[in-house]
Amino acid sequence: MATEKPGSTPFALTPPGQRPGWSWWGAVIGAAVLMLLFPETAELDVLYDTSILFVFAILALSMGYLWGFVGILSLGQTAFFALGGYTYAVLSLNTGETTGAALAAIALPAAFAALLGYFMIYGRISDIYLSVITLVVTLILEKGIRATSGEQFVIGSVRLNGQNGIPGLPALQVPWDPGTTLFIDGVYYLAAILLVLVYVGLRLLLTTDFGRVLVGIRENERRVNLLGYDSRRYKLAVFTLCGGIAGLAGVLYAVWGAFVAPEMANLNQAALLIIWVIVGGRTALIGPVIGTALIVYLTNWLGTQGVGQVTLVMGAILTVFVLVFRRGLVPTLSEVLVWLQEKLRESRPQQGGGEQRP
Repeated sequence: MATEKPGSTPFALTPPGQRPGWSWWGAVIGAAVLMLLFPETAELDVLYDTSILFVFAILALSMGYLWGFVGILSLGQTAFFALGGYTYAVLSLNTGETTGAALAAIALPAAFAALLGYFMIYGRISDIYLSVITLVVTLILEKGIRATSGEQFVIGSVRLNGQNGIPGLPALQVPWDPGTTLFIDGVYYLAAILLVLVYVGLRLLLTTDFGRVLVGIRENERRVNLLGYDSRRYKLAVFTLCGGIAGLAGVLYAVWGAFVAPEMANLNQAALLIIWVIVGGRTALIGPVIGTALIVYLTNWLGTQGVGQVTLVMGAILTVFVLVFRRGLVPTLSEVLVWLQEKLRESRPQQGGGEQRP
């Protein structure tokens, strides 16, 4: 596998396999501190809107990691997202205990991703067919949930309610104090902390041997196999991991809105997820986070401005955006920074004028 020089890679400010430097850690810690201090000055409605942005950013990370660093375009992340939300809804309403329900709602999508991924990856399904199969699974799950509106569709004491969804979900309890539940600000803090932990964890994973093999699979899977690695094991492991992360986002979504519905797995949500990743840049881990923030904020702003055809306007904006930033916003800006650094480095010897060394 080819090595890349620090600062010269188009994929990010540092190569995926290189350990982040102090500047990266400083930026992450600084961003985390700002996120934790934000509730001190923000109203509850602003915290409520910001929390869902963090939830969607976690979901976008699950797709961006698979697509950008392994080369797997999974259109089934919204299926794992919905499965996590519905699992939390059913278990929390049946048992009245939310911590165990949340953990199970992360484990079940991960297990489903492992099962689905096993048949696709070990079946040597090509990348394009893998994307199609994950999309079909998502559509089947959505249609299946919508078809559960009858009274006979009950799990325990919880009716699935079909396209009407499941309302009135219990607030998430504090594990060490079950009598205390998270309010809007508590959900904000939880989503913010989990977003930082997921981002840092995925970034550090790239610096391990496991992560380097993943990037090698993206570049040339056949070469990785010839080097003695079983690419199927690595792809299945990361597919399972990202399924669990999408399930985590689904749990947070259910906690945030106290409601789950089939729209969590519909085609529109799957398309939005792709757009978030493309706009931010799939080959930079921070790209999906930034892309999600930009698109969600822009969509909400257009809605408040009374724009009638928000979808049409967004389509035009995104078309222009993708034409200008073909690799995504973050990788393009990274390339510009590298180019500026090279220009500055080339200009330094000329600043010496007529000085001569003895």
